[in-house]
Amino acid sequence: MTDPSAQATRPLLRDRNFLFYMISRTTNVMGVHILTVTIGWQVWEMTRDPLDLGYIGLAQFAPHFVIFLVAGIASDRFDRRAILALCNLLHLVAMVLLLTVLWRETGGVPAILAILVLHGTARAFFHTAGQAILPNLVPVAMFPKAVAFASVGNKAAQLLGPALGGFLIAWTGDGNGAYFVTIVMFIVAGIASALIAGALNVRSDESVTLGTLLGGFDYVWKNKVVLGAISIDLMAVLLGGVIGLLPIYASDVLDAGPEGLGIMRAMPGVGSLLVGLVLARVSLSRHLGPAMFGALAIFGVSIVVFSLSQLFWLSLLALAIYGASDMVSVFIRLTLVQMATPDRMRGRVSAVNSVSINASNELGDFRAGLTAAVIGAVPAVLIGGLATVAGTILWAWIFPTLRKVDRFEDVAKPHAVKSESGPS
Repeated sequence: MTDPSAQATRPLLRDRNFLFYMISRTTNVMGVHILTVTIGWQVWEMTRDPLDLGYIGLAQFAPHFVIFLVAGIASDRFDRRAILALCNLLHLVAMVLLLTVLWRETGGVPAILAILVLHGTARAFFHTAGQAILPNLVPVAMFPKAVAFASVGNKAAQLLGPALGGFLIAWTGDGNGAYFVTIVMFIVAGIASALIAGALNVRSDESVTLGTLLGGFDYVWKNKVVLGAISIDLMAVLLGGVIGLLPIYASDVLDAGPEGLGIMRAMPGVGSLLVGLVLARVSLSRHLGPAMFGALAIFGVSIVVFSLSQLFWLSLLALAIYGASDMVSVFIRLTLVQMATPDRMRGRVSAVNSVSINASNELGDFRAGLTAAVIGAVPAVLIGGLATVAGTILWAWIFPTLRKVDRFEDVAKPHAVKSESGPS
């Protein structure tokens, strides 16, 4: 691969398809996070039951487990651009239903949860098609930078969305303003998706069978680079879950209070965003396997430092490094998985990858909480960090092919990404 220079960044930023993709993805993610914050606040005001807050997360997340195979094969058989636009339309339908339930004060929490299941279904399809479509939009030489830019946009949306949601709730007092902003976000995302040029689907003569549905699992299992990249993400996030225990650290360990908790929650995102901006300008191009495993080792060490820290500034630094090292690892893993997967399989492989990411995040917080309940928060985080370092060493031994990857071209398959002469 020719390492793109700083001058090569400009054509990527000026490419209409990539810009519309970035607008669609960023506004969609912001809308999702504004909605999550707002509906959580309103349901808490309605019931004062913490269990209902758990149900809100479950209602949005559970559909992914149920329909990810369908989302994957749909992304391999239909126009991926149309799937993105349709998902945003479903988000809008969910918002109209949600406002109707809230304004008429009918149905209560069960009705809200049912609507959030529809919302979560749209999220599952959007996430899968959004991963699968990106290699169709940019030339092969620009794909790593495209992943970096997409990661930066996603992380920025994850940071700004909750903050904007909280501000709008405080400003309007009833959350209605937040819902209207969310509707605007989904409208913009839908229009941007529809404006991406070209029919971005793969023409397939395969009939829909159990074998084709499970084709993503079969491909991942047979391709050791992809298997290693996806499974190490599961391992690292499952063992290295920290975020769910930050309230305990803010309250009982660091005595930082709610203000400190807010800063602590932001630091991993800040670290990720800063490193993402660097990667968007100067992509990693050599020694990718060692760089990924090195980043994961640093990820584990940062958890160990955070677990033992009694100093607020040191804890913030550890959390920033936690987010920064995770961004390096995510950038390499996502790029490797997409470039190692042929376009006809990319939707199904993206579905497997996305469900593993979501599962590891949820299970990681559960693992941390369960361990903390038994042995305490500090030992739970410490053991998680040490286990992450040990797991990284183990994965480097089990997957030598992944460890030895030097350049992205080493794993690229024919038609894995758009050719230099492909349509813009």
